[in-house]
Amino acid sequence: MTAVIPAGVTTARDLVQPALAASLERLTPHVRRVAAYHLGLADAEGRPCQAGGKALRPALALLSVRAAGSPAEQGIPAAVAVELVHNFSLLHDDIMDGDTERRHRPTAWTVFGSPAAILAGDALLALAQDILLEDGAPQGRWAARCLLAAVQRLIAGQGADIEFERRSDVSMDECLTMAGDKTAALMACASSIGAIFAGAPPALAMSLADYGSHVGLAFQLVDDLLGIWGAPEVTGKPVWSDLRSRKKTLPVVAALEGTDPEAARQLGELLGRESALSEDDLELAAGLVEKGGGRAWAEEEAARQLETALACLDEGGVEEPVRDELTGIAHFITERTY
Repeated sequence: MTAVIPAGVTTARDLVQPALAASLERLTPHVRRVAAYHLGLADAEGRPCQAGGKALRPALALLSVRAAGSPAEQGIPAAVAVELVHNFSLLHDDIMDGDTERRHRPTAWTVFGSPAAILAGDALLALAQDILLEDGAPQGRWAARCLLAAVQRLIAGQGADIEFERRSDVSMDECLTMAGDKTAALMACASSIGAIFAGAPPALAMSLADYGSHVGLAFQLVDDLLGIWGAPEVTGKPVWSDLRSRKKTLPVVAALEGTDPEAARQLGELLGRESALSEDDLELAAGLVEKGGGRAWAEEEAARQLETALACLDEGGVEEPVRDELTGIAHFITERTY
């Protein structure tokens, strides 16, 4: 059964999208064209179109504002800033990974070239900080520092992810640290930046960040599962895409360290080959990850991270209906198929 996007996510998209589109007007025309295409706000010719993406991070940002007792609209700048940073990372990731499709259409670098896509990503990162700092309020500076700290961790995680592709000895601890930096750090920021922007007590902001950190790890685990077994017509990525690029994702590392030595040996040999992997090789590798227990471990760990995330909401005293909506997003993240 396909997971249904929570109503709060759709509401967040409706609130944030106009402000997101307006923020791009600060960019130079050529950079704006690339950014608008990547964000799904325009086609390759610059004609307006319906935006894609799940808008999870803006939704989390607006919910954290409401958790602080303020109206969601007060957190729109924070939500826009988080979404800009997220898309800065995606623009660069697509180039580094050589991905040619995102959200069921060609990636920006394949349309406009790598230099233009890199510059557009840089521009989105700078624009996010500009939006948070423009009114000069202390809360804006604190939110900007929160976002910059997440970016530093995101960069560290992406660097580790690239390094792991060249190594055969990646440990589970290293892989979990990489996932925490690459994905969970920005999700933790998204889950707390709105509260910070609204001037919430530090204890509440920390509880929301802890929730986001565990949700972020669950998100990465599900992403890793979809990167091997996801349906291309749903995910918008080729089948076995992560195995094709020999990524040391969490299910892969779990299988390499699993209880089936023969499956681990065969998988290690396959991924260590210098020659390109055939479709038969990729199918075999996916089967070995499953045989070695990587798939089952990742599914169980995603469920455990979900349970821990929800406990953080209880410990932080997050009140209904915000707690219910954050719970709904957490469940969507672990049940999604794209």
